Amino acid sequence: MGLNMAQPRDLERLYDEHAQALFAFLLNFTRDDSETRDLLQEVFTRLAGNPALLEPAREPRAFLLRLAHNLAIDRIRRRSTRASREDAWGTERMETFADTPDPDEASFREALAAALAALPPDQRAVVHLKLWEDLTFESIATLLEIPLNTAASRYRYGIDKLQARLRPIYDELQ
Repeated sequence: MGLNMAQPRDLERLYDEHAQALFAFLLNFTRDDSETRDLLQEVFTRLAGNPALLEPAREPRAFLLRLAHNLAIDRIRRRSTRASREDAWGTERMETFADTPDPDEASFREALAAALAALPPDQRAVVHLKLWEDLTFESIATLLEIPLNTAASRYRYGIDKLQARLRPIYDELQ
């Protein structure tokens, strides 16, 4: 079911329906609010400039997530030549979760955000798509253009690292 994006209203509807999910995915991937906003804008600028991009897509969200991922990867590759940014990448604290008045829950959320930030980007992307977008491994593999087994193993490695890192705080809160 292709989508005809000739009308600005279609682009606006697409933005309204998917921008929040794309932003969350990109922020989890880039760890930088400004860069995430730039990438999100680039996704929709590309669609506005070439509406035919979306026509063959059966699942608009999956297509947009793939486009966003590819743009993020391209940006990471371009910047990987700059060693100082490479060192800082992924170390900034990300506001992944909403604030909570419960100090134990706030502590756990902070630990979870830090544990997510510590994951390698490829594992973090798969974990995000699985847990926050509720995608199947098959969908994730297609979206990220990786083998199905690679998607599953990146998820497993990511979850194992999260569990190991969060176990002490979980036990402390119990």
